[in-house]
Amino acid sequence: MTADVLDATFAALADPTRRAILSRLMEGEATVAELAAPFAMSQPGVSKHLRVLERAGLVSRGRDAQRRPRRLEAGPLKEAMDWLADYRSYWEESYRRLDDLLAELGPGGPPPSGRENP
Repeated sequence: MTADVLDATFAALADPTRRAILSRLMEGEATVAELAAPFAMSQPGVSKHLRVLERAGLVSRGRDAQRRPRRLEAGPLKEAMDWLADYRSYWEESYRRLDDLLAELGPGGPPPSGRENP
């Protein structure tokens, strides 16, 4: 995966409207009008979001007679997930150390201030 692909994917996912569009496309193909329906924005506004998603490779445009349905392309999402998975071991180790510390302190560990209660 190139840094450009990863950057485009995360930039596209940074907007809640684009994430909602991707969620809708998980259900199947949809036209711009169908994708615009739940939003308080115009079809041209939704089209701008779709262009960002298309440039990131997350959405493709089909052709069905007069319709131009959009469909989800999940490949870049898998690549982003793979990149994030590299950090999983870091977080697992951090949580393991926290678990060890909490076990060491026990259920009646010191109060947060470090002083005994009177």
